[in-house]
Amino acid sequence: MRERLHAVAIALLSLTMAGGAQAQVATHVPDVVAGAKPATVQHIKVHSPAIEGNLEGESADRDVIVVLPPSYASNPRRRYPVVYALHGYSIGAAQWIQEIHVPQTIEGAFARGTREMIVVLPDSKTVHNGSMYSSSATTGDFETFVSRDLVAYVDAHYRTIADRRSRGLVGHSMGGYGASRIGMKHPDVFGALYLMSPCCLSPRDPSQMPAELAAKLAAVKSIAEAQQLGWGERAMLASAAAWSPNPGNPPLYLDLPVKDGKVQPDVAAKWAANAPLAFVDQYIGNLKRYAAISIDVGDQDGLRFDAQKLHEVLDRYGIANAFELYSGTHTSEVAVRVQEHVLPFFSRTLRFDAKP
Repeated sequence: MRERLHAVAIALLSLTMAGGAQAQVATHVPDVVAGAKPATVQHIKVHSPAIEGNLEGESADRDVIVVLPPSYASNPRRRYPVVYALHGYSIGAAQWIQEIHVPQTIEGAFARGTREMIVVLPDSKTVHNGSMYSSSATTGDFETFVSRDLVAYVDAHYRTIADRRSRGLVGHSMGGYGASRIGMKHPDVFGALYLMSPCCLSPRDPSQMPAELAAKLAAVKSIAEAQQLGWGERAMLASAAAWSPNPGNPPLYLDLPVKDGKVQPDVAAKWAANAPLAFVDQYIGNLKRYAAISIDVGDQDGLRFDAQKLHEVLDRYGIANAFELYSGTHTSEVAVRVQEHVLPFFSRTLRFDAKP
């Protein structure tokens, strides 16, 4: 029974993964590229006013990993484009760089001809294991953290080309969801988008949630209790905290889409309103502003169907985009994709000359 509840929870969130219970673990390591020069990895804290005062008590001082290209220290007058890379559910930035094998894959991309850029990896893990990169009184406004506070900090503290056409946004899984929603709303900040196996694109049907699961989640009386739940159960709470926050419903300050065995239409509508396939039509003008958009997903990944639907929507509106269904699972090729596809994509599509 526990396995069935877990599987349903994951399906409801569009977080289907090969292997089920664990998020983003097994990734192939690309070969080390001969002659690759070392990048510099910095671990910093970035304060986000957008996250201050949230009801969960999430810290507004966020861990951020910054990867500076090999030439950064030796060329003090040179400015660089920036790529912001968003991690998936249940991991933070520290695990994210292990799974995509940073800095090896970034160094390898540069050695193979990708133009040098700064790569920024913010941590958006929360008490329920993921912010969904959404705006919520419960978790804090992680959408604005990425699109405003983080960008402003990086531009102020590093030699960036502070122009939207020199900023890229990429994410995997929950990060792909974040890149899709942030990208649709903030073309004034970013100039190119890459969505890797994005989750949570389509509205879920809460009537599929088993009564046992709904009752178990409703019985949670503290964050400490919530943190003892299984992966899929915590993912449900993370989604509720992000998409149906409720300041009047302590201690978790969220509403679930099923209560006392009955679907809550108002809550279900809030969840649907946060599904990119439900709101993409409102942002077509914004999406047309991007220099390039790319979507990829493994052919053994359950998220491939929704990813293709998003590609088809963009095609239908005449928005130039690339879509690739490659051989792999949800996680297996993510490091290889970063080195051989993601960073070269931004090398081709971002602006590398500072505006006068």
